[in-house]
Formats: sequence, C-alpha cells, structure tokens
Amino acid sequence: MTAISYQLYGSRNWPLPDTLTMVKATGFSDVEGYGALFAQAPSLADDLAAAGLSMPTLHYGLDDLEADPQAAIDLARAVGAEAVFAPYLDADDRPTNRAGWEAFAQRLCAAGKPLQDAGLTFGWHNHDFELVDLGDGTTPLGIIAAASPDMKLELDLGWVVRAGLDPVDVIKTFGSQIHTAHIKDVAPAGDCTDEDGWADVGYGTTDWAAIHAALQAAGVTRYVVEHDNPNDHQRFASRSLATVKSF
Repeated sequence: MTAISYQLYGSRNWPLPDTLTMVKATGFSDVEGYGALFAQAPSLADDLAAAGLSMPTLHYGLDDLEADPQAAIDLARAVGAEAVFAPYLDADDRPTNRAGWEAFAQRLCAAGKPLQDAGLTFGWHNHDFELVDLGDGTTPLGIIAAASPDMKLELDLGWVVRAGLDPVDVIKTFGSQIHTAHIKDVAPAGDCTDEDGWADVGYGTTDWAAIHAALQAAGVTRYVVEHDNPNDHQRFASRSLATVKSF
C-alpha cells in the first residue's frame, strides 16, 4: 500500500490554516513540512491535529540540524514524523569535485546520527545538481548514498528529469535506499512558464506508469506530490491526487 502526502512548500504563498483545510478537503491525510514553516507555525502540531492531518516526513535544513539536533528530534516527535530529510545545499556551498562530495557525505552521516539514534530515518532530498557526472561516472547523489547503508534518499523525480536522466534508471540504481519519492511533473518546453515550468502531476511530460512500476519494484511506500510554484494550489492538489490514485 502506497501512502500519499502533500508537500506544503508548494502552498507557501497561501495562509497555513487555509492550506491545511484545502489539503484535507481534497482528500489527503498526510503532509510533508519544510524548514521555514516550522519557525512560522509554533502551533503546528495542534494545527495538524485540528485539521485531521499527519506529518510523517519533514524537510529540515542541514545547518539547523547540525546546530541543534535535539530541536529536530523534538519537532519530529511533536508532529509524529518518522523520517527527516535534509533538503538542499546553496550553490556557494556545493562541492566541486569528488573529494568534496565525499567529505559532504560524511558530514551528512554525522548530522543524521543523532536522529537515527533517536529512532528516526534520516536522508537526503535531491535536486538536479547532485545528478551531474563528476567525470568518472559517479554523481554526488551516488556518493551520498554510498556513504552509509542507513542514509536514505527522498528521490525527487522532477529534478531527475530536469537533470536529463531517465527516472527509471535512477530508481533502479538506488533501489531500496529510496525511502520516499517526490512525485513532481515537468511541463512541455515553453508551457507553464508562470509556474517555473512545472506541471500538475499527470499533466506534464513524465511517464508515470513506468516510474510507478519501478518505484513499486524498489519497495517505495510513500509518494509526496509536489509543485514548486503552482498559481492555484487547490487545482494542483486535486488534479495531482487524482492522478496518483490512478497509478
């Protein structure tokens, strides 16, 4: 059974109470949180409970995690999360060679250990920059995954497509190390320019039937629908949930 969540980042331009009401009314039971939201919503656990929603996974900034891992653990416990993913690395902070990425992977392992010791799953959420060939057939994401068998991945399939790779091949490469998949669609070239070129799930160019089969073969049991910049988040939520349920 595959669980389906809604990434709240896509609704950052709407008030949180309205978003939670919309998400629940659309048919979601689970949501995924993100870093900026936590500082803005001190009553998040109560807000989720009032809306009848759960937050089984969340994004938590690496710098914040390193500065105060207990705060991340406390937040995860408060909202009922079982997995925490570090989501991003600013361009100026990204390593430029294999040695740099290997050092970064060890940094991730160290940052995640307190969470893992507390019984949480920890991992990395990719964009496209971790999928660039470093010149020897390896990628930063491959280095991150190889750093520890306990390092899980939240594979963002929209960014895999944007990186010019075949999502099915990438899923087969990382297999059971993929804990969660971000289900994000890419619009045809020139379309949805006011939405940064992203599309509602099922309304873009992505071959979801093949991807879904590969994810199921890899044992992935949670899908998180996401759109980085929808101009109508209710439209995105309803159309995308219908698509994922049809897989």
